[in-house]
Amino acid sequence: MIERVSELIRRTAAGVILPRFRALQSDEIDEKSPGELVTIADRESEALLTKGLMELLPASVVLGEEEATKHPDILQRLNEEADLWLVDPLDGTSNFVEGKPCFSVMVALLRRGETVASWMLDPLTNKLAVAERGGGAYLEGERIATSRGTPAIGALRGAVLTRFLPPGLRSDIEDRGHRLGEILPGLRCAGHEYPDIATGVQHFALFWRTEPWDHAPGALFIREAGGWVARLDGSPYSPVDRGTGLLVAQNEETWNAVESSLLR
Repeated sequence: MIERVSELIRRTAAGVILPRFRALQSDEIDEKSPGELVTIADRESEALLTKGLMELLPASVVLGEEEATKHPDILQRLNEEADLWLVDPLDGTSNFVEGKPCFSVMVALLRRGETVASWMLDPLTNKLAVAERGGGAYLEGERIATSRGTPAIGALRGAVLTRFLPPGLRSDIEDRGHRLGEILPGLRCAGHEYPDIATGVQHFALFWRTEPWDHAPGALFIREAGGWVARLDGSPYSPVDRGTGLLVAQNEETWNAVESSLLR
């Protein structure tokens, strides 16, 4: 199953996403909500992935970002007993529209509400991050593990996605940010943010909005690599939980250090 889904994602990216990178026409871009863009590449990618995933598991359900945007009520299907695919057909759409090389295709398989497998593909490099629950995390076929050490507080660097943060929390984090080494603005692409934490490019990332297709794939990848993923109050993350706020770190000690520095 891992290889068959991997091939489907790569084939989809090569067929409908890459040919449109830096080649989109104005009538191929829409605003689905204020500041949120969708393109023909998003829509065609979701359609192909949905068809292919249903063929792989005929009794399964597919929940794609674009379909959920049009019909929010289908999010209720997250709690169904059937195998469920979460699909982000083009994570980082704004980057894609702007011609920035930071976008991804993400898929996760949920079974009874728990993520059991995930895929994150960088179409430009063809680099694929894959994870299986209990089976480890792999980047380009090589098993990967996060760093077990934690730098000094003043050396920690990571992303804080401030766009959707409540004003009070944003202000508090901005006031406390000097405690850490560097606060990054974020990549606007979770499919790059999570692998960057796993490989040590950055130590952590803090998100507010946590749509399941954005975070279920990366959360499993980080956990299987040895990292730590939890809500801001320390409670476990679950893709069926419609809460807000998520802190992701290379290990539990780093998570605790960032939480105590930014949130207290």
